[in-house]
This record gives sequence, C-alpha cells and structure tokens, in this order.
Amino acid sequence: MKNTGLALGGGAVLGAAHVGTVRAIEELNIRIHYIAGTSIGAFVAAFYAFGKNWKELEKIASVMNWLDITGISLSRYGLLSNEKLGDMVIEQIGDKNIEDSEIPLAMVATDITTGEKVILKKGSVAQAVRASTCIPGIFMPVEIDGQMLVDGGVVENVPVNTVKEMGAEYVIGVDLNAKYSYEKPDNILDVILNSFNFLMLQSDKLQTDNADLLIKPDLSSFNRSDTDQVDELMKKGYEDSINVLKKIT
Repeated sequence: MKNTGLALGGGAVLGAAHVGTVRAIEELNIRIHYIAGTSIGAFVAAFYAFGKNWKELEKIASVMNWLDITGISLSRYGLLSNEKLGDMVIEQIGDKNIEDSEIPLAMVATDITTGEKVILKKGSVAQAVRASTCIPGIFMPVEIDGQMLVDGGVVENVPVNTVKEMGAEYVIGVDLNAKYSYEKPDNILDVILNSFNFLMLQSDKLQTDNADLLIKPDLSSFNRSDTDQVDELMKKGYEDSINVLKKIT
C-alpha cells in the first residue's frame, strides 16, 4: 500500500472518537507513515506518534476532565490557560521534541497576528499541543518562536493538506464535525464552541475533499463539552471507523 497519512481533526471533547479510529486502524493492521493533527486531533496524534496504542489512549481519555486540563488565566488574552494539558503530555510521553516521534508528526496552529497557518514539526511536543488546542477567547495564546499561536481549526481543522505535504500518498481524514447536530447552548463554553465551529464548517468541506478516505463518525447525539460521554464517544468512533476502513483492507 502507498505511504499512508492520518489527519485527525478538531472537535473539543468529540476528539475522544479519535481513540476509536486508532483502535480500528490497529485492529486492521493499517500502517500509518505520517500523522497530522489539529486541536484535539493534535493531542491524540502526539500520543499515537510517540507509540501509545489505542488501549493506552483509552485510559488517558477516560480519566481526563475539563478541570484537569485548564486553569484560571490572569492574561488579558484568554479566560483560561491550557498549560495543564501540556503537563499531561509531558507526564505521559516525557518532555519530548516533535522530531523525535516514532511516526513523523505535524500539528497545525494559527498565528493570531497574521491569520497564517503554522505547521509545527519541531520543538516541544507539549507546547505544540497547547498551541494547536488553544481555542480563541477561551485559552490564552501560546507563544512559540515569537509567534502568538491559537487553535489550528481557524485555518485547517482537518489537516489533510498538511499530511500530504509531509509525504503521504494516501490520506485518511477524520472529520468530527461532518455529522454533528447543533443544539441550544447550555453554557458560555457551548456558545463559543458553536460559534467557532460554524465559522469552520464551509472550509472543512473544501479541505476534506482532498482526503482519499474520509471518516465521518455520526456524533450527532453528543455534546462537544461534556466529558461524561468520553467512553461512548470512543465506542462510536470505533464503530463508524472500522466500517469505513474495511474498504481499504
């Protein structure tokens, strides 16, 4: 089979479904040669690229809590800090650099000064994950090499083109938003997340057209900010992914 790339998209708590996709990939013995992630997709991609299997990912996702990965920020640029998310990455894989990954890895962030896409392929894994998952208005931007970075979903929510540029000849994309149903927000977090995702919907469709195989798990019954649904999200991600991935095996 051609060199295969995996592009994991953003979607806040819905990202637990990515663990199910990884499980399906492992069970079907599909070799991933390159991996790119945006936002929560970057979080999962980083662990997978550094050798964490789906069972280890499941364990990490199951114990995650919104309060565990955020802290109050005193910055004028954001309500919260996601520094604890970086600490969790270091706790699980060590204080590693992206270029040391077992599978070539890239994470997408956005330069909030210029609006340009920033592809992070070297330097601190923890800092890159923090930058890629930095939802504007919620989290304080992360500074890397003099650039103020926020969530990569602003520019490329499903990093299909990024993983192609890395050298992938066949790209599997995972779009968590394709079949998501929006409901009346329950809180300020839902308001911000819904607004953010409405802005990305049109570009998502254009970007994912370049994927050779697109996995679109039906997550319409889930809430993107409720961590109590993580186990069911992983199960749903697996069920919807394995049915699609069987087509290429």
